[in-house]
Amino acid sequence: MARAIERIERDIAVLREAICAIAAELESAYASYLSTLGQAVRRQLILASYHLCTQGYPEEFLSLSLNQRQQLQQAIRKLGQQAAEKLLSCVGSEGDEGDEGDEGDEGDEGVISSLSTVSLDFSDPIELAKWQQNLEEATQEILKNLSHNANLLLQKAGMLPKKLPEPILAAVADASEASAEVMPGPPNLLNLVIELENEQQPEDSGLTQIMAINLRLGEIEFADAALSSERKQIRNILVQLNKLGREYQQKQREHSVAEAEAAWRASWFED
Repeated sequence: MARAIERIERDIAVLREAICAIAAELESAYASYLSTLGQAVRRQLILASYHLCTQGYPEEFLSLSLNQRQQLQQAIRKLGQQAAEKLLSCVGSEGDEGDEGDEGDEGDEGVISSLSTVSLDFSDPIELAKWQQNLEEATQEILKNLSHNANLLLQKAGMLPKKLPEPILAAVADASEASAEVMPGPPNLLNLVIELENEQQPEDSGLTQIMAINLRLGEIEFADAALSSERKQIRNILVQLNKLGREYQQKQREHSVAEAEAAWRASWFED
């Protein structure tokens, strides 16, 4: 029985080494993916903002002075750059966290701080699965906050209606990937019909159609061949990791059973 336990322990040690190697490969793949995603997000944010200003609200954009337009464009570029840096920081890469006083930075920090790999056991498939899930959630959170901050910026510049309630902007940013199927249109934008109240003349309250930014990971990946390729590589690594994880759990179970059998025999005595 002791030999059987030793054999199982050797098998577990081999599996842990293999899982460590796959984990390092996964972390490297995510670092590359998030770097590419950051650049893609910057481009898609600018493209969505361009479409919103020129086709969604052309009159409002034309009413701005040249200086106001340039300030709006610069602020949009800055938001995209900050989001790209936050995406990189998810896997521990160094990057500027943004200047103090920038709008809407608070929402991402808590999620990002939970992704540290310093104390992560790379040979434990359960810990790795949790880390990978948290990383995906952090990515979605960054995109959601970026969409929200971009819409606030556009509202402040006069593109979106000033009376548009904050909960509506938050709901737009939080819209799921499936919303693109419900409301087809330009990528990373949502067209909504909402009721805006006129406080002075309630009888004039009515339905208003608005266009707002809603960055969606699926659409961003679809528009970027390099990003799609890197996502496919991550999926392939996860398939290997899941296979090793199942083998690891099976060996852990065998080890527990073998130890329990040995403990039973050691404590058993005949009356």
